[in-house]
Amino acid sequence: MTSLESVRKQVEELREQIRFHDYQYYVLDAPQITDAEYDRLMQELQSLEAQYPTLITSDSPTQRVSGGLSSDFATVVHPVPLLSLGNTFSPDDLRAFDRRLKKLLGTTVDLPYVAELKIDGLTIALTYEDGALTLAATRGNGQEGEDVTANVRAIKAVPLKLRPPYPKRLAVRGEAYMRIQDFQELNIARAEAGEPLFANPRNAAAGTIRQLDPRVTAGRPLLIYCYNILATEPTVDIATQWAALDQLQDWGFPVNPERRLCANIEEAIQFCSDWTGKRATLPYEIDGAVVKLNSLAAAQGLGATGKTPRANVAYKFPAEQQTTTVLDIIVQVGRTGALTPLAILEPVHIAGSTVSRATLHNEDYIKAKDIRIGDKVVIQKAGDVIPEILYSLPQERTGTETLFVMPQQCPACQAKAVREMGEAVTRCVGLACPAQLKEKVVYFASKDAMDIEGLGPALVEQLVETGLVHNVADLYYLTAANLLALERMGTKSVQNLLQAIETSKSRPLSRLLVALGIRYVGVRVGQVLAQHFQDISTLAEAELEELQTIPEIGPRIAESVRDFFQEPQNLAVIEALQKAGVNTVEKVVSKGTSLAGQTFVLTGTLTGWTRSQAKAAIEARGGKVTSSVSQKTSYVVAGADPGSKYTTAQELGIPILTEAQLASLLEQQGGDPE
Repeated sequence: MTSLESVRKQVEELREQIRFHDYQYYVLDAPQITDAEYDRLMQELQSLEAQYPTLITSDSPTQRVSGGLSSDFATVVHPVPLLSLGNTFSPDDLRAFDRRLKKLLGTTVDLPYVAELKIDGLTIALTYEDGALTLAATRGNGQEGEDVTANVRAIKAVPLKLRPPYPKRLAVRGEAYMRIQDFQELNIARAEAGEPLFANPRNAAAGTIRQLDPRVTAGRPLLIYCYNILATEPTVDIATQWAALDQLQDWGFPVNPERRLCANIEEAIQFCSDWTGKRATLPYEIDGAVVKLNSLAAAQGLGATGKTPRANVAYKFPAEQQTTTVLDIIVQVGRTGALTPLAILEPVHIAGSTVSRATLHNEDYIKAKDIRIGDKVVIQKAGDVIPEILYSLPQERTGTETLFVMPQQCPACQAKAVREMGEAVTRCVGLACPAQLKEKVVYFASKDAMDIEGLGPALVEQLVETGLVHNVADLYYLTAANLLALERMGTKSVQNLLQAIETSKSRPLSRLLVALGIRYVGVRVGQVLAQHFQDISTLAEAELEELQTIPEIGPRIAESVRDFFQEPQNLAVIEALQKAGVNTVEKVVSKGTSLAGQTFVLTGTLTGWTRSQAKAAIEARGGKVTSSVSQKTSYVVAGADPGSKYTTAQELGIPILTEAQLASLLEQQGGDPE
């Protein structure tokens, strides 16, 4: 066996292991290894494919996300029409549905049904050829849909390769969805970033599937349940819907375990009734149940009326809303400093639980809905889970209601609360705000910032909870005695941490500016500010007009920097950092212009330094870093899992550098990157 054949075998074994564990996790809900062990398998496969790119195949687990952008979605024709369901709203409606089917089938005996939950998500049609995913499309108008294959490949629950034996060609239908907790966390992150909120998990799932950049889809936790075999070639002998669900699971598709084989319509009605009462216990949203005739031959023979199949019907849960009173509106401070209004409600029972509060997202949201303290309001649980205020009842006002005003000071630390132009979110700018402290300390110690090795989230939590750290400057006043008193801190680890803290004092001013967490000040802006002012004291005294005259510093960045240095709390922390010996002066050292006129493209995951550090080092030597490969590109620097830019560079004959070769080149031109 040749060396390449040996590697090929190793790669295939890794892929099979990963597919097996994907099946255990997403289909059977019975993982057999830890996340860390799974990640190690994936990293090993990525490393081998990076070394041997000719072995990369489209169905490899590493190829879920392509590196490029799609400018639009192509239209595809579905192999069979994706019909919509008719609705029923009561047990009597379901009994009438059953009577119609019996009449059409010419029988009086009980008809078996399959009752399934109706996931509130986005319909996706998946096509496989020779067991490999080749096409994924939205429902669209039922006849045609959008080609979203690149995005659906990023959903880990979707198998890229089926479990044999499988037909040569297979089309299935499923529902992509987002769990409620994941939806809430996504909306919190979007609110803190000043981005528009998704209305509900279904809206979030649809927005994620329709992203133009598959990497965005990959970064959001979408799942899928499959429930219908649309077409097979050659024909697979499956007689019932119940057997079809089992077969889907055998092929590797996630299938909802909450389903019931019902001997008659009364058992199906009982299923619907059961889930009407306990739907709030699910981790995802449902808006009803689906009742399907179990016999596939009978269902096919019944056909459809317009766009609705005769043999299947949806049972829609009744919407539940209640009226209550807004007792108060308070403001919570998130871990990134976002101030979020929260309505305190007169407790009311809705959809199986008592609701006493509801988020109001931001100031504009409150104004748009005209919600006042003391108002009567109508509330519901979004998807029957997340409490939300639908609207106020101004006709019920007595004149005692009061308007909400967003505070100008942070309720957690009294620092200035700022709403920057163009944003909906108000933020605390305090560097020592207790609500943000853990997050700020972790960020301060991160690699792109002060790079304090060994100071991770778990240790930061101990330092804050024990009162040893009230702001980032306190890190430089820690002693061995302080640290030895903490859990899991031995003499050696204490010595290493104190040395790492001491070493961080000499970081350049540009890194300190990044570490302080000033909004919009990343690696590049930190360098620009440090090179212009060269001293943090000078920067702190800069007026808005001066900041705006600096190249690359726009009005938004300038205003954020000025607000930060106008806060007394922040100036006190900076003074404490200076007293501790932390460098606050930029040493401007010219590295020459030996790379002038040369253009670099960075692709893949760098391990020796961050991409921003490599970019800064290239630019410091006169080089230019761009995002796309062309004939004008001088070098492509390829880390792990390089993607399409690597292939383009090969096709164009562009020199490709490894990380080690880049480091050598930079060293020849004037030192290593920071």
